[in-house]
Amino acid sequence: MKNELIKNINKIHTTELGKERIKKNLKIENEPVEYCKEIIKKENSKITLKGKNYYIENKAEIITINKNSYTIITAHKIKKQLTFIKNFHKM
Repeated sequence: MKNELIKNINKIHTTELGKERIKKNLKIENEPVEYCKEIIKKENSKITLKGKNYYIENKAEIITINKNSYTIITAHKIKKQLTFIKNFHKM
């Protein structure tokens, strides 16, 4: 999955509204699409495919990308409490 996404990294994009939403949600000033691409490339990023979306997750953020159009749908900071709950349910 990661190879497929990296192979098509130049296709990754979002709308103007999406850019503003990502910047707000991640609290960044950087260009949001390039920021997301850098997260995808990181060795510690985990990529999963569920239905029609890729979910890219590292310790701090999660990004949702449409599998067919390579559109970044949203990105969020991961709250530590949610990570704890998710890990608890895996036990």
